[in-house]
Amino acid sequence: MDVVFLSRLQFAITIMFHYLFPPLTIGLSVLMVMAEGWYLKTKDLRYLSIARFWTHLFAINFALGVATGIVNQFQFGTNWATYSRFVGDVFGTALASEGIFAFFLETGFMGVVVFGWNRVSPRLHFFSTFMVMFGGIFSSIWIVLANSFMQTPAGVKIVGEGPHARAEVTDFYAMVFNPSFTIRLTHVLLAAFVLGAFFTMAVGAYYVARKRFLETSKSMVSLSLYFAALTTTMILFSGDTHAREVAQYQPGKLAAFEGHFVTETTPTQLYLIGFPNVKERKVNFGIYIPRLLTFLCYRNFTQPVPGLDKIPEADWPPVILCFASFHLMAGLGTYMFGVAWLGVFLHRKRKLYDKRWMMGLFMLGLPSAYAANEAGWVAAEVGRQPWVVQGMLRTSQANSHSVPAEQVLISIVMFSCVYAVMGVLWLYALHRKIQHGPEDPATLQLGPRTSMDGILESAAERQDPLQSRVTEEAK
Repeated sequence: MDVVFLSRLQFAITIMFHYLFPPLTIGLSVLMVMAEGWYLKTKDLRYLSIARFWTHLFAINFALGVATGIVNQFQFGTNWATYSRFVGDVFGTALASEGIFAFFLETGFMGVVVFGWNRVSPRLHFFSTFMVMFGGIFSSIWIVLANSFMQTPAGVKIVGEGPHARAEVTDFYAMVFNPSFTIRLTHVLLAAFVLGAFFTMAVGAYYVARKRFLETSKSMVSLSLYFAALTTTMILFSGDTHAREVAQYQPGKLAAFEGHFVTETTPTQLYLIGFPNVKERKVNFGIYIPRLLTFLCYRNFTQPVPGLDKIPEADWPPVILCFASFHLMAGLGTYMFGVAWLGVFLHRKRKLYDKRWMMGLFMLGLPSAYAANEAGWVAAEVGRQPWVVQGMLRTSQANSHSVPAEQVLISIVMFSCVYAVMGVLWLYALHRKIQHGPEDPATLQLGPRTSMDGILESAAERQDPLQSRVTEEAK
């Protein structure tokens, strides 16, 4: 058994399961702020009901995200000790900042957001919701910073040799603002916003299709729909910018994404679909658009794009997996863009809620958004191989030499079982909460209850019968 392969497999399993939650909570928190802010502006109780309902869904996913995220950080020390030593000077700052500032900021206001309804003023609750959103985005900044350094390292020098080598920061700002950081961060956040929009839109569409909570669910769909249309449009431009950055700094990754094996003297085509044949150095059953890859990379129709033949074959990433994951992400992104803007068109024509099939397309958008986020992560990380830090440290050299393969295999089995149980519980909790649905706006209690009657009544509800009689006499 290959310990490096098993360690990579374990990290892939745990991080892909964990990645179900942070993008959703980031996107969902933005929509919570939008719904609560719109309620404060209009005093429309439907949006208060929506904000409270989304908060319950947010809390479930936030709890799972915290529980699964801790495991990934432990693996840096257990399975990837050489890697941790190499990037310690960089990651120490990023991960410590994420934990000390961002995570505690987010969790510090979570109690008010989840339990503060009717206990604090609406404006204070809105501020707490905004801070939870800000904390989640702030947390993602540090995580994406660490990942971007692995893709396009800058601002460091290598000190030492062999297994004792490490990257020492020489220019902090060059390290932070490495060539891919801002572009990658924008793309990751937009993908999270798209996932949040399609999650809430799918839930609202489910209610509309079942004719439940119709007034509230229609408002839920409308709010999510316009946010989805905006973010799916923005992510197309972000993806284009990101692809040009990859073409400049990681040409091997781009060539693998497009199954581009041989550099030609003519402009390069862009494949829409196909199957890369690594042995024969071509794409079988490929459908392509001539010259389009050249235009997307260089904004002209003359310059050829370098192929995989320009780098040593030992440095090639897994071409088939890169090609499949990248095209899956791009295809699903295009689908969501089309669905969102078709929905906007029908909504403007006041025909959206008469089209039951559109509700089905909205619901299909949720698994599409999840699959696109996961496929994008796979494309980005697998496309960097065989390097764990591009051009500096190979994955085959980054593992812990004191951990045998048998132990890693046992931990894979254990994590798989635990995560399977957690996944079932997660789906069960979401199902119950969604089946219960949002509260009736007419029954909502607004603001904190501060009168003496309210305080005594609340106390009586929590006391035993004898104490309740005492409370009644006090009243």
